[in-house]
Amino acid sequence: MRDHFFKYQAQTTPHPLALEVSHAKGSYIFDTNNKKYLDFIAGVSVCCLGHCHPKVVAAVKKQLDTYLHVMVYGEFIQEPAVALTKLLSEHLPENLTTTYLTNSGTEAIEGSIKLARRATGKKEILYANNAYHGNTMGALSIMGLEERKEAFQPLLPNCNAIEFNSEKDLEKITNKTAGVVLETIQGGAGFIIPENDYLKKVKARCIEVGALFILDEIQPGFGRTGKLFGFEHFNVVPDIVVLGKGMGGGMPIGAFTASEKLMKLLSHDPKLGHITTFGGNPVIAAAALATLRELTESDLINQTFQKETLFRKLLKHPLIKEVRGKGLMLAILFDSLEIASEVILTCKKQGLLLFWLLFESKAVRITPPLTISETEIKEGCQILLTVLDTINTKT
Repeated sequence: MRDHFFKYQAQTTPHPLALEVSHAKGSYIFDTNNKKYLDFIAGVSVCCLGHCHPKVVAAVKKQLDTYLHVMVYGEFIQEPAVALTKLLSEHLPENLTTTYLTNSGTEAIEGSIKLARRATGKKEILYANNAYHGNTMGALSIMGLEERKEAFQPLLPNCNAIEFNSEKDLEKITNKTAGVVLETIQGGAGFIIPENDYLKKVKARCIEVGALFILDEIQPGFGRTGKLFGFEHFNVVPDIVVLGKGMGGGMPIGAFTASEKLMKLLSHDPKLGHITTFGGNPVIAAAALATLRELTESDLINQTFQKETLFRKLLKHPLIKEVRGKGLMLAILFDSLEIASEVILTCKKQGLLLFWLLFESKAVRITPPLTISETEIKEGCQILLTVLDTINTKT
């Protein structure tokens, strides 16, 4: 299997972790030798309810016995998708009523860019330095790291960068701007939190010049920060919110949500302004519906605050320079990439799964399932601290 993995499956890095998975349950992944690994990655913030949550699995199995794909998006009325979008509307601010379901977060970003241009008649899209919104050509055009884009030029024109948390750069949002796309909390950059009402000031400037404010909640959304949506911490409401990752409880889904008035613009002039074959797939929508119900009907999101507090209490070590983030979207900062990589690789050997961040090379992500127990947090932190002690002794 390992040989076939490297030969037949396209690779994204020269040295993948290559853990050969047998099964996964709750907070643990098991390899084919039945070694268990405590998962502090959660599929990069995807498995918010842990692995194979019984309510998600039951919803998927029930839908499998009913019908699978029956028609391209938006033509047939399918109960799982309708129920999901209705429930989302009930838990979002009143201007965010209508949802377009996609296959991934990056596809939802593409749709939001198109909607901003369609709604305003303008071309410019602004994004933040060190931003990450996905890897398709449109999303890549608003990635804030030029060296990652160079090999794929030319990308979309009229996409320009501003500095996250820079009030001075607000003046770059002008009458030419169709939309400003920001992550509520910058992920790949190192879990950077907006400061000094920055997001509110961006929204106010967008209103002033007639631009749409688009917030990327793909990673902060669905309870990861201690609120259902990250923007709830910052007293701001976007014109378009983009969703993904944790939305499906481990199944592939994304979405973008706006007002009914805005979303109707994709249905005419031209018709089929945004189309997808598999968006709103009934099996995936059933999983997402079960996930959202569990998040909103249980105490899991409220528990996130005490779990964050426990992590911060335990993660004290001379090699740890800082713990960034909010809720269970945390990043440990070290002095170097070498230390961060040694921590990740050594912890894997000891049965704890950690991972890198995309742009901040000195950081290690901690994004476990929201269902993780305090006992499991203590178990994982003890492994991590023991590994840090060993590294510290060597240095």
